[in-house]
Amino acid sequence: MDAHAPTAHAVEPIERETVHRLFWRLIPLLMLGMFASYLDRSNVGMAAPTMKPDLGFSNAVFGFGAGLFFLGYFLAEIPSNLILNKVGARRWMARILITWGIVSGLTAFVWNDWSFYGMRFLLGLAEAGFSPGVILYLIWWFPSAYRTRAMALFQSAATISLIIGPPVGGLLLHMHGLLGLAGWQWLFLVEASPAVIMCFVMWRLLTDRPADATWLRADQKAWLIERLASERSQRESIHKFTLGQAFANPKVLLLTVAYIGQTTVGYGIIFFLPLIVKGLGVPTDWIGTASAVPYVFAFVAMLFWGWHSDITGERTWHVAGPFLVAAAGLAACAIIGVGHPRLVMVALLFAIIGQQILVPIFWSIPSALLTGTAAAGGIALINSVGNLGGFFGPSVFGLVKDASGSDTIALLSLALAPALAAIAIVVVGHDRRMERIPPRG
Repeated sequence: MDAHAPTAHAVEPIERETVHRLFWRLIPLLMLGMFASYLDRSNVGMAAPTMKPDLGFSNAVFGFGAGLFFLGYFLAEIPSNLILNKVGARRWMARILITWGIVSGLTAFVWNDWSFYGMRFLLGLAEAGFSPGVILYLIWWFPSAYRTRAMALFQSAATISLIIGPPVGGLLLHMHGLLGLAGWQWLFLVEASPAVIMCFVMWRLLTDRPADATWLRADQKAWLIERLASERSQRESIHKFTLGQAFANPKVLLLTVAYIGQTTVGYGIIFFLPLIVKGLGVPTDWIGTASAVPYVFAFVAMLFWGWHSDITGERTWHVAGPFLVAAAGLAACAIIGVGHPRLVMVALLFAIIGQQILVPIFWSIPSALLTGTAAAGGIALINSVGNLGGFFGPSVFGLVKDASGSDTIALLSLALAPALAAIAIVVVGHDRRMERIPPRG
């Protein structure tokens, strides 16, 4: 057993105390930011049942507009992460939060398809860099044996927003007519406020690097800096990538392909789930609650799956396996058919769980491979290009839905993406020498 493995009998008090302090000091802040992020990028799905008829949008127009967020995201993400690496997380995270909060609120005032397209594109530009920036930030702070659990907690905030967001959105829709605004307009205005508030919280409480952590004791700070430096040296002794090498590395490119598969499914479902639920016969007042239920199960499963991956040290099948579950769940929706709405929801539940639980473990693979500027650029490349799936998924779903008139056929059209992603992950594999994680068995 590795001396650094996170087991109760092997961990020295200084390690246990320091890591405990890291989790309690940093993770809640980052989770609140992630909560606001997913709330503002996905609330358009909850707005859809009333926003679409108000503005005269077809499924194809809505899906294309919802997905345009990721085109802006793609263009700005790599520069954003490189700037964060240079100027520090505190200032840059605060900048990201305030700009996307303002743009998200302004979405309440779109009036046609082109204004909707423009605002979604601007929202992507504004938010670009937050999620990969946090992944880079976790590399700066958490030893590898704890990083997947840290990422799981961070990513779980996105799932929490998908649990809380739809029911709250349903309540906000009941504000229809107040001050002359539609319910969906109130939804965008109110749900933009957490990002604006978090701008000031991040500015005040986030710490850039371990060396700046006044909230750690001197011995804790020394232990953490030495441990992280040792792990970085370990990875670089195997291979140290330049930024250009990271961009051209076959494993990084395959990870990018795999992440396209993840986001294609994730956002294809997220943006259309309220409409899918409505099509299964759920009453309007219950659409938000029914849309949230699958993410309750996914939240619990994500925390367990991240913990299990850290304990066993296995990464490849902890990512590829959920991809296959997601593909099977989507295919099952089409096989079952709309005549059995409860069974369709069960199949969709498994697809959502598979798609959600793999994300934090996925990021442990590039974070173990890359260091320094290569990590900043490589992670941003994977996330920015990979998030184009957030454009493809809703667009394909909307087009297939309009052409076939069937939600289940539209879900089937998304199933190929996670199946191909699973193959890419198996080909990439995982070099255990890159991480200080406990061996299997």
